[in-house]
Amino acid sequence: MNLPNKITICRIILIPLIIFFYLAESFLYGGKLIAAILFLVGILTDFFDGHLARKNGQVTVLGTFLDSIADKMLVTAALLLVVTDGTINAPYGVIFATIIVVREFMVSALRQLGASKNVIISADYFGKVKATIQFISLFLIMVYSFLWTREIILGSLLSACYWVSFAGLAITTLITIISGIHYILKNKDVFKESGEKKKEK
Repeated sequence: MNLPNKITICRIILIPLIIFFYLAESFLYGGKLIAAILFLVGILTDFFDGHLARKNGQVTVLGTFLDSIADKMLVTAALLLVVTDGTINAPYGVIFATIIVVREFMVSALRQLGASKNVIISADYFGKVKATIQFISLFLIMVYSFLWTREIILGSLLSACYWVSFAGLAITTLITIISGIHYILKNKDVFKESGEKKKEK
């Protein structure tokens, strides 16, 4: 197994650690902060594995598959954590999480359909922008959750931290919707049945 794929697998291994430390918030008086740092490490591995694979000509089908799965698992885990513990006020957290997760499943299904017809559906511009803002927003929300539960900062500064991260996630959700629609319209040909039956005369 090449180095980029090993880095991707490390990102997957980080996920249960992120969940553990986030939920064990009393751990070393900063479990959520440790979880946020591990999440940031996961984000950085997402950059390095792709960069190394392209630089060294090690882009493989397995690597592409693992990278996509790792990203979805990382984002889904972080979303569920900040939604279920009430960091994002209801019902917005549930709405954001549902839209983002449904979009990920939809694009995965679209890529599977394309693969069955030997069509490679790669990430587009909207998808890359969405992923970047998504990662940054979730990281900020996890840091905010730590600051909030530990009451390290209070008042308007804490409120500002919340609204910046909340706005980022809201923008991410909007881009997620646009990206999903764009994926469907751009790759609508994969929905056509191959070898359509000719009409009988």
